[in-house]
Amino acid sequence: MPGPASAHALQLDTPLRYLPGVGPRLAPLLEARGLSRVEDLLYYLPFRYEDRSLRAQISQLQPGIAANVVVRTQSFGLLRTRNGMLMAKLKATDATGVITAIWYNAGYLRGRIQPGQRLALFGTPEAESGNWHMRQPEFELLSESEAEETLAPQTREASLRLGRIVPVYESLAGNQLSSGRIRLLVSRALAGLPKQLPENLPDSIRSRLQLVSRREAFEQAHFPRDGSSLAELNECRGAGHCRLIFEELFFLQLGLEIKRQRVMRQPGILIHPSPAIREKLKQILPFHPTADQKQALKEIVQDMSSGRPMRRLLQGDVGSGKTLVALEAAVLAMENGYSAALMAPTQLLACQHYLVARERLHGYAVELITSQTRRGNNVNKAAVPAHAPQLWIGTQALLHERSGPHFSPALVMVDEQHRFGVLQRFQFLRHGERVPHLLVMTATPIPRTLALALYGDFETSTLRLSPPGKMPVITRMLPMQNSAVLHELMRRHVRSGRQAYVVCPVIEESENSALSPALEMEKSLRDALPECSIGLLHGRQEISEKSSVMQRFQAGEIQILVSTTVIEVGVDVPNATLMVIQQAERFGMAQLHQLRGRIGRPQPRGISPRAGEAAVCLLRSSPDLNPSAQARLEAVQNHDDGFALAELDLKMRGPGEFFGTRQSGLPAFRIAQPIRDQKFIELARAEARAWWKQADAAERRSMIAYMRSHWQRSYGLIEAG
Repeated sequence: MPGPASAHALQLDTPLRYLPGVGPRLAPLLEARGLSRVEDLLYYLPFRYEDRSLRAQISQLQPGIAANVVVRTQSFGLLRTRNGMLMAKLKATDATGVITAIWYNAGYLRGRIQPGQRLALFGTPEAESGNWHMRQPEFELLSESEAEETLAPQTREASLRLGRIVPVYESLAGNQLSSGRIRLLVSRALAGLPKQLPENLPDSIRSRLQLVSRREAFEQAHFPRDGSSLAELNECRGAGHCRLIFEELFFLQLGLEIKRQRVMRQPGILIHPSPAIREKLKQILPFHPTADQKQALKEIVQDMSSGRPMRRLLQGDVGSGKTLVALEAAVLAMENGYSAALMAPTQLLACQHYLVARERLHGYAVELITSQTRRGNNVNKAAVPAHAPQLWIGTQALLHERSGPHFSPALVMVDEQHRFGVLQRFQFLRHGERVPHLLVMTATPIPRTLALALYGDFETSTLRLSPPGKMPVITRMLPMQNSAVLHELMRRHVRSGRQAYVVCPVIEESENSALSPALEMEKSLRDALPECSIGLLHGRQEISEKSSVMQRFQAGEIQILVSTTVIEVGVDVPNATLMVIQQAERFGMAQLHQLRGRIGRPQPRGISPRAGEAAVCLLRSSPDLNPSAQARLEAVQNHDDGFALAELDLKMRGPGEFFGTRQSGLPAFRIAQPIRDQKFIELARAEARAWWKQADAAERRSMIAYMRSHWQRSYGLIEAG
C-alpha cells in the first residue's frame, strides 16, 4: 500500500487519503461523493470561473462589478450581532480611498488579520452612504514585495484565488470542503503528479482531433492560463474541457459499440415470416396500421429474420400504437414455435398489456406474472394456462422466472425502459444458450442526444403518426380556485355520455405536503357531484382491487376516475375524453403529456370521432406559480407534439429529471452533459466505431482492460452485454 505522497510521488490511482491535506478525516467525505483516487479529484471540475486578474484602485470601483484591490489594513475586529452571529469587520485603504469588508460567521478569521498588513481583496463592491463595502470577499495576505509587484505573473502562479482566472467548485460535505479547500487539494494533486500522464485516448484520434494531452487538459480545466477566454471556460469550451468531454463520451460510445459488436457476433434465433403469419397479423389489428407502424414492423421482421439478435428501440408519441406493433412482433415469434416476454415497470401497466393481449391474441397462451400473481401462489390460478405460456407479460417479477423450465423467450420486450436500471434490460439475455431478440419501447420520445447516450448500441424505429380515430386534445390552464367551473364542466361531460380522469400528485394529505390529495379529491367530487359514479385508483391498492376499478371504468360503470399517476402509461379507455390534472406544476412536461395521452384514444375498429369533437385536458395550477413552472405549463398547453415537448423538457430541466422522476437509465456523467454536448456525442460515436473497426486484437484487449478498471463503475459498459 502506498505511503503518504511527497513531491511527484503521486499517481492517478493513488488513494486520496494520501494526498497532503486529506488524511483519514476528509477521505470518507470525498469518497461519499465518488472521489476515492487522485484521478477522481481531477475529474471534479469547477462549475464556473471568475476573472480576478485585473487590479483596480478603490477610486476606480463600480457598484456591482467584481474587482480586485490591494489595500493596507487600518483596523480589524470581531463583534457579535443581535442574533449572536460572529461578524468580522475590516477597514482598509489604498492611495485613493477607503473600503470596508465584512464577513459573517467569521470565527475562523480570529487572529489572522492584523492592522498594518497588506492584503488583496476580491469581491463585488457596494456604495453605501458614499463609502465602499464588500461582503464576504475572498482575500489573500501579501508580503510587501508581493504588494509592490501587484500580483505580477510569477506571483500569480503561487496564488490560487487572486490575480488570475480562479476556478470555483461546488462545495462538498456541507461546507466542510469549501471551494477554496478543493482548489488547494487539486493544486497539490497536480503538483504531486508526474509531468507526463499516461494517455488513455488512442494517439491517432488525439492527433486528428487536435486534442491537448491529458495532463494539459487537467491543468487548463482547473487553472486556466492567462489570456484564456472566460466565456469559453464558463461554457465548458476551453481546450481542456473539450478534451475531457470527448474522452468521457468516447469511452461511453466505445462501450456501447463493444456491446453491439458482441451481439452481432452471436447467432440469433431465426424467425421466418410467411404469408400465413401476415394474415394472422392482420386479424389482430383493430384498424388499418399507419405508415409508421408498417415501417416499424418491417424493420423488426428484417432484424428477427437476419440470423442476428435484434436490438431495437421502438419509440413513439402517446397513442401512436406501440403496443400493437409489439404484439405483432410477439406473434412472429409464437408462430415460429417460440415464446415471447413483455416486461412493464408497474403492475397496472402489466395488467393492461395482459388484458389487451388476451383480447387481441385469441388462441395463444398468455400468462401474467407480477409479485402478486407468481405461479404457485393462489392469487391468480384462473389465469394460469394448462400448458406452457407462449407470451409472458409482467413486471420485474419475470426476472425470477428465468430459472423456470418453460421460460426461454425468443423475443424480449421491455416497455418504458427508462424506468428500469441501466443493466436490467440485459438480465433477460443471460438465460440459456440462445440470445433472444430485444425490443425496447418508450412512450416518452427521447431526443437524439439522450437516445445516443442510452441506446447507442440500438437501432431505432419511430412512430409519429396517430392511428385513425384518435381524437384531437385541447389543453387549457385552469386556476385551482375555480372549483365551481370545474364541477359544472364535469357534470356536462358526464351527461353527454363521456368519462373523465382526475389525477392528483399524492394519495393523502401529510404534515409535510401541500399537495392536493387523491382521497380528499374523491370525497370532494362525491359531495359536489352526487349524481355521478366516482372511483379511486392509486398505487397502494392490491392488484386485484386496481384491476377491478379499471375494469369497471372501462365498462363505463365508473364515470369519473380519481387517480394518482398510476394511469400515466398503458391505460386505454376510448370513452374517456376529459383529463383534469390537479397541481399540474408538480409534474414534468413529459409526465403531463403522458397523462394527456390517456384521453381521446382511438375508438375500436378506427371509428372516427364526430366532426368538431375534441378531448379536453385541464391543467389546474396553484395561484403562486414561479416563472419556471409557468413556462412548463404554457409549453404543454401550446404543444401537442411529444417530440417537440421532449426537446423543450430536456433543455428546461436537464436529463436527470427528464422523465418526471429521477430515472436510473442515464449514465452518471462526470463532465459531459448530453444537452450541451450533442456534437461531442455524435463525434465520439463516429470515432469509437471507426477505431474499433480498424484496431487489432491486442489494441482491443488493452482498451477493454482499461475500460473495465476505469469506467466500469460509472457505466457498467463492459459486463452488461
